[in-house]
Amino acid sequence: MKKSLLLVTASLIALGAAAPAVAADLAARPYTKAPPMVAAIYDWSGFYIGINGGGGSAHTSWDLVGFGPEGSHNATGGTIGGQIGYRWQSGQFVFGLEGQGNWADFSGDNISAITGFRNRTRIDSFGLITGQVGYAWNNVLGYVKGGAAVVGNKYDVFSVATGANLDSASATNWGGTVGVGLEVGFAPNWSVGVEYNHIFLGGKDVTFASGAVDHIKQDVDMGLVRLNYKFGGPIIAKY
Repeated sequence: MKKSLLLVTASLIALGAAAPAVAADLAARPYTKAPPMVAAIYDWSGFYIGINGGGGSAHTSWDLVGFGPEGSHNATGGTIGGQIGYRWQSGQFVFGLEGQGNWADFSGDNISAITGFRNRTRIDSFGLITGQVGYAWNNVLGYVKGGAAVVGNKYDVFSVATGANLDSASATNWGGTVGVGLEVGFAPNWSVGVEYNHIFLGGKDVTFASGAVDHIKQDVDMGLVRLNYKFGGPIIAKY
């Protein structure tokens, strides 16, 4: 019994003597600095291509040359098309150039105060060539735009009694456009936005098949939803 106690005591003494050496052998873990935080800063620079769709209204006034005003109407309907452009960013300011082309189906009519016939206006296409100036809050871009516009119009005169087409003409009208938009980048290469455009065409003399001439004034207002794909990704900034 005494011999067993002596053996246990000796073992405990040996373990106690070895403990400091073992602790000394276990080196403290070296301090490692945490990696810096990384945040994606959305970059609006680069070429982009996209589609758009929406609706609009064209306020149109006809004036039969030599006789007087025939009246006015709103040609309303839908539109769908596409756009292609390039933007470059300096700080939070964004500048761009864009070309846009759309098919449209805007239609409206009124009864002429002079002839008693029904005058109808149809817009079947339009195009915009514009410059943009915007301000970006990371992936949110607000901008204004302005430039040139071209609109394809068709004009018809119908009999109120029979509905027969009595006269017609077509014209391509050039004018100017201004607009505003808001766009949000929801992925490195994708953005979605809304845009309002006003096209002012002024007045133009339109000669019909019968030889009659109407001085037609027109302004167009449109609201569009746009989806763009931008070539390239976001800038990665460390801070």
